[in-house]
Amino acid sequence: MANDWLHLFPEKVRMLLKSLPLQLLSAVEEIRVREGRPLEINYSGKYHFLSADGRLTQKPEEAYRPDREDSHRLLDLISNHSLYTMEEELRKGFITIPGGHRIGLAGRTVLSGGGVEHLRDITGFNVRIAREVPGVADSVLPYLLDKGRLRVLHTLILSPPQHGKTTLLRDLARQISGGSQNRQGGSRQGLKVGIVDERSEIAGSRRGIPAFDVGPRTDILDGCPKAEGMMMMIRSLSPDVIIADEIGRPEDADAVTEALHAGITVVASAHGKEVAELARRPGLGSLLEHRMFERYVILHRSEAGLSFRVLDSQKRALLPGSPGERTGGERHA
Repeated sequence: MANDWLHLFPEKVRMLLKSLPLQLLSAVEEIRVREGRPLEINYSGKYHFLSADGRLTQKPEEAYRPDREDSHRLLDLISNHSLYTMEEELRKGFITIPGGHRIGLAGRTVLSGGGVEHLRDITGFNVRIAREVPGVADSVLPYLLDKGRLRVLHTLILSPPQHGKTTLLRDLARQISGGSQNRQGGSRQGLKVGIVDERSEIAGSRRGIPAFDVGPRTDILDGCPKAEGMMMMIRSLSPDVIIADEIGRPEDADAVTEALHAGITVVASAHGKEVAELARRPGLGSLLEHRMFERYVILHRSEAGLSFRVLDSQKRALLPGSPGERTGGERHA
């Protein structure tokens, strides 16, 4: 249901959000609640404060400032009135709730053995709204298929945060799993897809059932670490394609390599603006050095919308509109 995430917020904040125009509310991507500081929203890459009478403003002094009651109530709601059951999430600094919405947390860290044990005195919340956008992968997928359209090519999608990597992965899973029938009578058979959904964002599963349409032939390992999940997929679920979000650790790279050697396609994402950045990272550098990925999709977001570039395994640009031909162009998704 549209905007079903509103129930996450305490009443005062919820009523302010409801006062926004429906079209704008449906485009909201982030809501930042900071106790005693201006309430902030992000939509379509734009940031505004929200005033006490429900207006958007660029002036922080005009903004509504959530109080202690607001932050306590918000924490109670997102933890389903049982904060003590979420120790692992508090250690990681975020909570993912049904629907794939992820809430980043800020507060005082409690350390143990040199690492973060959990958070306390939580007064900052970044609520990231998850949405599915059917068809967002339409322009991208043709570049990720081999010439016979029988196999998906090993692909790495990269961009900075909030540029649509997870949304694109979600729709790629749906389309790869479902196959397609075109107007000329041709078809592409659906493939078995395995999603390793460590942060529960791609499928937004609740009790093992995905909230988003990720395709009819898709299996999901929800809340499972990526490296371990990919190995479990390889051993027991025989996927044709494994999809994972935000890889980057050395153990992730080892699991990707194992999957490729097993004949399984990997479609994954990573943070970054350009492929050259990834080569300097311990986990991803070896994958790039050995040309494990056959396609790189670089997402870029601007006021004109979401655009993408596709590179081949040698980091040469492919021509938008004619998959397989090389040039330096960019195309809108």
